[in-house]
Parts: sequence; C-alpha cells; structure tokens
Amino acid sequence: MSDDLKKVSLANTGIETRIAAVANLYETRKQAARTAGVAQSSLSRWIAGEGMPAFDSLAALAEARGVSLDWIATGRGEMRPSDAAGPASGLDEEYAYIPLYDAYISQGHGTWNEGARILTMLAFTRYSLRKKGLEPKQLAAVRVDGDSNEPELSEGDTVMVDLSRNHFQGEAFYVIRLNDLLYAKRLQRELDGGMSVISANTAYHPVRVPPEHLDSLEIVGRVVWAGGWMI
Repeated sequence: MSDDLKKVSLANTGIETRIAAVANLYETRKQAARTAGVAQSSLSRWIAGEGMPAFDSLAALAEARGVSLDWIATGRGEMRPSDAAGPASGLDEEYAYIPLYDAYISQGHGTWNEGARILTMLAFTRYSLRKKGLEPKQLAAVRVDGDSNEPELSEGDTVMVDLSRNHFQGEAFYVIRLNDLLYAKRLQRELDGGMSVISANTAYHPVRVPPEHLDSLEIVGRVVWAGGWMI
C-alpha cells in the first residue's frame, strides 16, 4: 500500500471546540456573536483558542440555546440537558445533531481508533438532511488531515459520512477500509471490475485494487458533506 494515504491521529480537546459547537447552533456566527454581546472577531478568537470569553458572554451564548455551562467548561455531562427549557426545545424539532468524533481520518496510512469518543455534536437542519435523503442516525462526522485530497478536502476540514451508503454508488468520495487501514478517498470502478482509490491531489498516485482483491476493500460510508474555514 502506498504511504501517501496518512494516519488517523487523536486531537487534543479544549473549551474552544465546545464554544464552536455552541456557535454552530446559531444560523450564523454573526448571530452567535450578537447573542454573546461581542464582536464576531472576538468569537472567532475564542474558537481559535486565542482568548477566553467573559463569563457573562459565555452564559448568554449558552443560555439562548439551552446549553450547559458546565459542559462548555469541562466537557462533562450533557451538552443540552434533557430538562433544559426555552429556545432549545423548539430547536430540537428543527435541528438534528450529528456526532463529531475526536479523531482525524488521515488521508494517509493509519488505522481508525475504534475507541474514539464523541467530541461534540454538529447541528444540521432536519430540512436540509431530509432534502438530501439523509437519515440523522446513519451519519457521523470526523476531520481529515493531510494534503492528498487538496483542493477538494483540506487539512482540518470536517466531513460527514453516511454509514448506510456502504456500497459503491458511482464515482464519489467514500470512507473505506483497505487491508485494515482507513482512508477518505475517491473510488472509481475500472473496466475489469477492479477499483481505483484516487487522491484529488494529482501529486499522489492512484492505488489500484484488482478484482481478485476486492474483498480487502470495505466501504464504510459515503462522504456527503464537507466543511472548513475559507481563511
């Protein structure tokens, strides 16, 4: 197997990731900053880990979405306690929450950490998922590492995987397990029935899986969404 396909590494967690999760419950980061009573640039610095928010700002940000301050501070307990009242109850009907796992799917060699825990939950409107034919319970999110899928997937991007689409559905990005290693790659069927495992970055050569070795390739799910910073 080519060593251009990178390993999964565990990330350090921190309050900035939980602040980002709360901010994602708002329609826009601008709206989240306004609720917290700060400039959007200040919110961006908190999320980047470049500063700590004042307690009253953090409380306002959390309260408006029914989020536990203890969860933000420590990561313990429920993000949104079941007895939380107010705005959160309505949002639960509008939003679905997809688990983001505390691991990177590298675009290189390495195994998936089966013990990876849920770092936070990402909010997507149920309407947008339904429009794409996606079932929330079948979705999971992880982050990618490395440059082998540039420019389509960049280091640090989050990808959402539909675990129910665990069979080949035409050329697309999939999370696959090949020879017990996990990758996020584009798959392409070959004329002889084999499969090509392709990196978007043309500096990395495709890996060919011949028909007689297809039993070593398992499709875990199809990548259905990707998101990342534009700056």
